[in-house]
Amino acid sequence: MAQRGLDVGVIRVMDTLDDDDATGDDLPVWGRLVALESSSRRAAVRALNDCDVVVVQHEYGLYGGQDGSEVVRVLEGVVVPVITILHTILASPTRHQRDVLNEVIRRSHDVVVMSTYAATTLRAANFIGATPVHVIAHGAQAVLDEKRTLVNETPEVLSWGLLGPGKGIEWVIDALAMLKDCRPLPHYTIAGRTHPKVLARQGDAYRDSLRRRVEANGVGPMVTFDDSYRDLASLQRLIQQADLVVLPYDSLDQATSGVLVDAVAAGRPVVATAFPHALELLSSGAGIIVPQRNPPALAAAIRSVLEDPDRASAMASAARARAPELSWDAVARHFGDLVTNCQRVGS
Repeated sequence: MAQRGLDVGVIRVMDTLDDDDATGDDLPVWGRLVALESSSRRAAVRALNDCDVVVVQHEYGLYGGQDGSEVVRVLEGVVVPVITILHTILASPTRHQRDVLNEVIRRSHDVVVMSTYAATTLRAANFIGATPVHVIAHGAQAVLDEKRTLVNETPEVLSWGLLGPGKGIEWVIDALAMLKDCRPLPHYTIAGRTHPKVLARQGDAYRDSLRRRVEANGVGPMVTFDDSYRDLASLQRLIQQADLVVLPYDSLDQATSGVLVDAVAAGRPVVATAFPHALELLSSGAGIIVPQRNPPALAAAIRSVLEDPDRASAMASAARARAPELSWDAVARHFGDLVTNCQRVGS
């Protein structure tokens, strides 16, 4: 939106002031919201009210208080129009989760979700009232290589993102044990740091358990753990080098996956478990859906892509066809229209 001429800044949301590492921010920081710190909340509200329109990124674990309820305290003080983007839509929320989200929705001029499934689930599980609900895709920095095919001497399989329980990486490791007969032998890269909140509570226990699983399955030569920090350009190169992206998430109701969007926008074939966003985004043929926690199904799907170049090429073509609608520029046009409408309402 900034590239389209809007004046955009951010309020940094942090658990503590120790988290205040602003390196890498591409936008000006207009304020800070430190969890459960009333002075920072008041300052954040003042900064927000200096804007014409506020865009709230809602995630239960992002804000302070039970189920992130502090976001409601913030919105109570905001007097300008609010657009809220909902990242997690629970099919069966607790009563308190529903109360928090319903209040956020009530105080929003518009609500945005990132898939049709999310919109349907939101309406079924929450009270929307008169608040308009818009479906705008999660964006991606699409960098397509139109000529990219399965050309790696060693087939490269990739999973990336913040690590923690529920990511399902262990099932891919088990699946690799069933692919030892493949020639050439595939190589699996697990890229990403441990999720900071998981790291704070459990340390690197999940990553350590994955390393033990690699050893137990005898697939050490087939697996690389890459926990290096990657900027956007480095991540895009990593994705483009992959012959196949695997998203083995355990969740049955994940409504949005930025990793999935990045993979499709890059034109990469995908194998994913049957979470809602994958079912919706891969329906055109860009990927193969397998059941959760099912290593044999994962192994069969991975094998079918790596051993059939025509199938891999068809999946990549289907992914490339969807890429334009997932570009950040396309997403920004939709949000620009919403912001303009909100400005009219607020003026």
